[in-house]
Amino acid sequence: MTPTQIVTLSFLVIILIGAVLLKIPFSQTESAGPIPFLDCLFTATSAVCVTGLVTVTTATSWSIFGKIVILILIQIGGLGLVAIITYLGIHLGKKITLKERLTIQTAFNHTDFHGMVRMVMFVIRGTLICEGIGAFILFWGFFTDGVGVLTSFLYAIFHSVSAFCNAGFDIIGEQSLIPFASNVLINIPIMLLIIIGGIGFSVWVDFIHNIKNHFSMKTKRRWKFSLHTKLVLITTGLLLFTGTAYFLVAERGNSQLWGNGGFGETLLKAMFQSVTLRTAGYATIDQASLSETSKFISGIFMIIGGSPGGTAGGIKTVTLAVVICSVWSVIKGRYTIDVFHKNIPLQLLQKSLTIIIIMTVLLSTGTAILTFTEHNNAYSHLTVDLFFEVASALGTVGLTTGITPFLSSQGKFLLILCMFIGRTGPISILISLSKRGEVANNNIRYPKEDILIG
Repeated sequence: MTPTQIVTLSFLVIILIGAVLLKIPFSQTESAGPIPFLDCLFTATSAVCVTGLVTVTTATSWSIFGKIVILILIQIGGLGLVAIITYLGIHLGKKITLKERLTIQTAFNHTDFHGMVRMVMFVIRGTLICEGIGAFILFWGFFTDGVGVLTSFLYAIFHSVSAFCNAGFDIIGEQSLIPFASNVLINIPIMLLIIIGGIGFSVWVDFIHNIKNHFSMKTKRRWKFSLHTKLVLITTGLLLFTGTAYFLVAERGNSQLWGNGGFGETLLKAMFQSVTLRTAGYATIDQASLSETSKFISGIFMIIGGSPGGTAGGIKTVTLAVVICSVWSVIKGRYTIDVFHKNIPLQLLQKSLTIIIIMTVLLSTGTAILTFTEHNNAYSHLTVDLFFEVASALGTVGLTTGITPFLSSQGKFLLILCMFIGRTGPISILISLSKRGEVANNNIRYPKEDILIG
């Protein structure tokens, strides 16, 4: 099996194991009754693919054991089974082979397989540190909001892991984080965890490397980030700022959405909405109260997703940045894609366009299929709600306008496929299904011929 097939299969195996564990009566509460296997499979897929869409309420449908299973699935889905097995193998004294290093490289979407063992160690330790600090702050946030000590402790751990892995699962109730929408000690840490987990582990490594070099007594080098890190930070920053500004302007005067709080609370909610669209899935406002235009714009933000090599899904920020840079090069009359005095290879543009086109086709096709399967749905919805739902699944976001629990069996299965494709990546799926993991270099070159476009 190729590394891509191993990574894809690992997600599939964990999803099936998780679904079986959730189907055990011990995982379910008595009030929820026997939960159908399709709903267990949907929840397991949503957890492993760090999405957050649910067909049953997590807080009331699953027992403590069931919630622990979901939390473990989220952690495995965020870091990847390959990374966790490698981490355990290192501590057990196992030697990591070349093929295993290549598999780790594929799992982290890294360009070089050198230093993969150090990368795994760094990522696991960094993840535990971030989740630990986040849980500590969230504990005080929940506790000062009137939640009991034990409940605050459980809330803090679960939501810190879920936020860092961009999962969006909560154990509060049906309203997500809406009851705590004005609590800064809850909102700010969760937003930071979402951003840190979603920018990609390669950016982490680059940051630590620059910090060490900058403060080293021997080198004291200037900050020198890689082109990948620059594109991630700039694109993410622009998306967060643009999203916040859009919701403040487009939804101004929508008291049903923002409530009766002042400008400070409204700004906090708008910021949180912009951050959560980066594939997190938590909500501090009712998504059903958004205007139709805002639902459509939210779907676009969700399908873009986070950054490569992290816990986020979607098209990815760098993919979008490469295409935008290519468009700018054409406008400027350049024959190459030059950014920050660096040249982006044509192969990356081809891959970026492939991802965008495939995801756009999947989004359009998924929405069209849902319009047929949910035609007689008892829950009142518009076509834009179905578009919102598919975008949320493909982008592994987890936001919903409320239609998810009322989907038909066909609709639920469609979203399961969308979540799986969104987490593993459309190209990875195609490579896994092909006979060969890599396309051989073709030395044949055909003559060029111009065609008319535009």
